[in-house]
Amino acid sequence: MQDRVLDLMSPGLDAARRAGRTPVYLDGTLGMGGHAEAILQRHPDAVVVGIDRDTEALRLAGERLAWAGERLHTWHGTYDEVSDALAAAGFHEADAMLYDLGVSSYQLDERGRGFAYSYDAPLDMRMDTTGGITAADVVNDYDEDRLRRIIRTWGEEKFAGRIASAIVQARSESPFTSTGPLVEVIRGAVPVAAGKTGGHPAKRTFQALRIEVNEELDVLEEALPAALRHLAVGGRLVVMSYHSLEDRITKRAIMADATSTAPPGFPIELEEHAPVVKVVTRGVDKPTEKEIEQNPRASSAKVRAVEKIRASRSKA
Repeated sequence: MQDRVLDLMSPGLDAARRAGRTPVYLDGTLGMGGHAEAILQRHPDAVVVGIDRDTEALRLAGERLAWAGERLHTWHGTYDEVSDALAAAGFHEADAMLYDLGVSSYQLDERGRGFAYSYDAPLDMRMDTTGGITAADVVNDYDEDRLRRIIRTWGEEKFAGRIASAIVQARSESPFTSTGPLVEVIRGAVPVAAGKTGGHPAKRTFQALRIEVNEELDVLEEALPAALRHLAVGGRLVVMSYHSLEDRITKRAIMADATSTAPPGFPIELEEHAPVVKVVTRGVDKPTEKEIEQNPRASSAKVRAVEKIRASRSKA
């Protein structure tokens, strides 16, 4: 979906150029730098500010984009740190922003990271390996009730109770250190019939553990309002989400700024009540069959995009 995403963001960069400013693109999830590279090539005058909590991804993206020189600025941190990342690069606002959420293909493919359930690997799942709890800490240390709530809430797993109970029973005999034994315990807890329609039995539990370890949804709740505040008037924000929890948060943040805050029946809509953004996608954009064929991992992607039409509302 790269071309479509670039087409959605480019009007923001074009608007900056018409206003006589250097176009600034903020990539909230730089990853391997694929989208950033495409922006740099399509807009030769644009500057990229790339955020990622994964130090190895930042290193690899830096190598890939070394040719951009001073047009590339990177920030090691989470994507709610948009203000600090922009300031460090000498900017206050960006004209195009992309938040490509969830785990990256690079992280899934790195066997030592423990994100995938298809092979045995250390039970880690940290996007930032420089600190924080691991998935092993969660499955070995959380009590059964807390595990059940995490798996049910973050994984939307209807068999959360059975899975949490099975994990607690198994760890009493031997703590979990890798993904393989955890997958087998989950497989044994989920009815065989459920696997025929719901995909891999460990898929939702692994999603829940990853979200818990990386505090993904808490960060996203803070990140989107911050991004919208630092989006220049005329700029575009694009969010790519991959499950309903992310998309729900995204939609809520967008609609908060896309809806008038004027009291019902108020005769005049004052400027401070007027919408701050307009939605430029009809509902959500989804990948085409061809795009899914080219990149099967994009099959669940949902894309929402907005354009900033006036200054953000005062928080006073």
